[in-house]
Amino acid sequence: MTENGSGSIGRRGLIASGAATALTLGTVTFAHAAPGDGGGPGGTHPGRPGRPDETRVVHGTLPPGSPDFVYLPVEVPHGVKELAVSYAYEKANVPPGTQNNALDIGIFDERGTALGGAGFRGWSGGARTAFFIRADDATPGYLRGPVRAGTWHIALGPYTVAPHGLPYTVTITLKYGEADTAPAPVYPPPRAKGRGRAWYRGDCHLHSVHSDGGRTPAEIAVLARAAGLDFINTSEHNTTSGHRAWQGLWGDDLLIMTGEEITTRNGHVLALGTEPGRFIDWRYRARDNRFGHFARQVRAAGGLVVPAHPHATCVGCNWKFGFGDADAVEVWNGTYTPDDEVSLAEWDNSLGPSARSGRPWLPAMGNSDAHRDPDRIGGPQTVVLADDLTTRAIQAGLRAGRSYVAESAALSLSFTVSGGHGQHAGIGERLRAAPDEPVTARLEVTGAPGCTASFVTDQGTLHTTTLATSPATTTWETTPAYATYIRAEVRHPATTPGLPGPLAAFTNPVFLGG
Repeated sequence: MTENGSGSIGRRGLIASGAATALTLGTVTFAHAAPGDGGGPGGTHPGRPGRPDETRVVHGTLPPGSPDFVYLPVEVPHGVKELAVSYAYEKANVPPGTQNNALDIGIFDERGTALGGAGFRGWSGGARTAFFIRADDATPGYLRGPVRAGTWHIALGPYTVAPHGLPYTVTITLKYGEADTAPAPVYPPPRAKGRGRAWYRGDCHLHSVHSDGGRTPAEIAVLARAAGLDFINTSEHNTTSGHRAWQGLWGDDLLIMTGEEITTRNGHVLALGTEPGRFIDWRYRARDNRFGHFARQVRAAGGLVVPAHPHATCVGCNWKFGFGDADAVEVWNGTYTPDDEVSLAEWDNSLGPSARSGRPWLPAMGNSDAHRDPDRIGGPQTVVLADDLTTRAIQAGLRAGRSYVAESAALSLSFTVSGGHGQHAGIGERLRAAPDEPVTARLEVTGAPGCTASFVTDQGTLHTTTLATSPATTTWETTPAYATYIRAEVRHPATTPGLPGPLAAFTNPVFLGG
């Protein structure tokens, strides 16, 4: 059956919706359960034996300026065993510099589409063209569970729309029968064996086939171990379906934390180490003034709030929410590029004002954001001083800034600042010293011969030396009156005249003074 035009949005209708960021289309209906089939409201139902599959097809066109989300209601009758959806949309001929059509997709069940509500059942963005949901299984990115009777909503997300509109087709198929039993999920434990208080290496921004990645969780686990990592954090775009996909992949040597990459239209943020199965909504912009609410939800779920790649150049990737609700910031994302350099400079510029005002400072971290070959898991990685290899201990180290970022496990460093009265401080700490008291910064680097090592303060880079050997040690003396903080950078030789070389490693700061 084809419902021509039922999915169209006219220009007049769009304007009438005012400032709304979502629009609901006409409802798609199916044949209801026959009298005597039973099944209460919202319940599952075995249906009649041999009932054939039913399919509906909806065509529509989304105009430029469409809302962020367009919902297609689907009336699901009793007795449905599986709901399957596929979709397609047309690309356009657009002039250079004009965005072409891109359409995301997901679904909410009979519990509704309310922001932060319980109705979420999956999201694949633009990563796949079809999905299914049933009690015992679902397409990666989607949550398995019964297909209950009621009004479901297919969520269409027009990421970009060409000047002449975005024509699309959605096909919905219902398969009837008795639902199979859903197996209980098995989630990663919050603890690995560890080495007590030690430096642990991790990558907290990774994607698998459960969002837009090309690797399975099993392949990621193998590569994480090969990269010398002690912990990883799952971070699929706008879904928690992957939380249950790591069974048998953790061990004494690898802590697997669960999380989410909350991918809004005004920037992406990692929910790092949230409770397994806890979903955090993403359907808002900075103008909606909702981010603080969902940041609190992340913390209530036991997670950290970490804005990701804040100056990335992809559409919707620039961070527009500010950093007042953040616990840390991802300064280095994947292969080091100019937008990482901008993120590093922005973060560095925030350290001095925070120190002078007494406000909390924002620690920095780095992650690979690896999706598929040749993306390198653990490139870069954050090295955290933690009391043990547990989710809570790793989070505490990240939140305190007791960490540095390295391009691989082959590079390690030690950075301390000491005073003239025997006091000393490590990364993320404060050295108590009088304004004119001489203090000495000491950096030991292994695995970076031929690179340069620098000490950076609120006045900029004040001391640089070439690392001729591995390991190598460099020192520099200053006073708290001259430097509010000191942090260290290790860089490769410059590839562009007049610009610094790519990072090999950098530390969070040591603050100086009272």
